[in-house]
Amino acid sequence: MSERVKKAELLFTQGYNCSQAVFAAYADLFGIDEKTALKLSAGLGGGCGRQRELCGAVSGAAMIIGLKFGATDGADTEGKQLCYEKVREFTDEFKKTNHSIVCRELLGLDEGKKESAKPDERTKQYYEKRPCVQIVTDSAEALEKVIFE
Repeated sequence: MSERVKKAELLFTQGYNCSQAVFAAYADLFGIDEKTALKLSAGLGGGCGRQRELCGAVSGAAMIIGLKFGATDGADTEGKQLCYEKVREFTDEFKKTNHSIVCRELLGLDEGKKESAKPDERTKQYYEKRPCVQIVTDSAEALEKVIFE
């Protein structure tokens, strides 16, 4: 396990959300300081504002892929395509260990149930019932295959 994967895990267990954990573990590679990285990715946790949609660990990784491969010219269709291909490569890799990229599906939650925006308290029971630490790890490992290989 790489030091950055370990950092993503550590950030999550320190109370940062899934998106923050993945994004902040790699953002410095692209000139973004940790505080800025944590702020940029803060709203994407819990499936975007705890709405349980696209997994925050996946969103954080997609943001890193954008920093590495993203087009900066609106007319650059080849650049956009490359970035999208890399995101798809990442999600394919992530799905080798996870059945979905949707937060509620990863957590086994009902689709119709709307949760409070208030984050759950990070207790021992929280970590025992939620697979989020492993999901963050899986995301960081899949991300490394895309950005480093």
